[in-house]
Amino acid sequence: MRLASWNWGGRDYVGTISPDGREAAPLAVSEPVALLGVLPLVQAAARGEALPQASGARLPVDAITLRSPLPRPLRSLFCVGRNYHAHAAELSGSVFRAERSEADQWPIVFGKLAECVIGPHDAVKLPASSASTQIDYESELAVVIGRGGRDIPASRAMDHVFGYTIVNDVTARDVQMRHQQWDLGKSFDTFCPMGPWIATADELDGRATRVRGWVNGELRQDGQTRDMIFDIPTLIETCSRGITLHPGDVIATGTPAGVGMGLKPPRWLRAGDVVRIEIDGIGAIENRIEAS
Repeated sequence: MRLASWNWGGRDYVGTISPDGREAAPLAVSEPVALLGVLPLVQAAARGEALPQASGARLPVDAITLRSPLPRPLRSLFCVGRNYHAHAAELSGSVFRAERSEADQWPIVFGKLAECVIGPHDAVKLPASSASTQIDYESELAVVIGRGGRDIPASRAMDHVFGYTIVNDVTARDVQMRHQQWDLGKSFDTFCPMGPWIATADELDGRATRVRGWVNGELRQDGQTRDMIFDIPTLIETCSRGITLHPGDVIATGTPAGVGMGLKPPRWLRAGDVVRIEIDGIGAIENRIEAS
């Protein structure tokens, strides 16, 4: 099942998307609930409740404006750094070379503010040049937690997955490096396009799918999630160690090789660029980069 949030005719809706991705069917929820996107449905499922009934006519997806499926996540996203073997290798000669090696025991985990989430086709706004001049893209599979818990063992972690979505972990590299801690460089306004919907865990296995990213039609990133250094169960186990995960929490699992920083010379995003990210079994998001 694919669950989405959208606006049509000046009103917000939440509902299902057809298997071919062409039609949206609204569910019977009030508009205040629909404003929260798919989050109330994830929380209801965790309580053992069924989805609301369908209500209203199906609409072509081309006729609606898709919002992020989680317009305002519960809290900051859990994000994982340097989690693909090839991506770790491409940054091994950068300023990050001293931070870790692939032999390290633990994933790098940082936060990305929930307030920077935007829709799957919304514009990413470049900050003023006084704030950053090195804006980069990161194509990522994101895990949406369905059943909460603390100290979740990897052996049972997949039972806690509600589904998957796509995020672009847009990053101000100069800010990321300047402050050493990554949160500021990851959390500028509009720096987390998300969508186009949430594909539930019965739709795909996030441990075995393909992540691709294009800039202006040029394929830059192409990775398999099986090439992660730390797999999804390990990430859930790590993030829940001593911290209670809640239904609707999001874990962005890291990006494959091919980021702008890893190119020689680096190629930063500029106004007018278009970034497209596609993940097999989910769909695609596409965002234009615009000046503030």
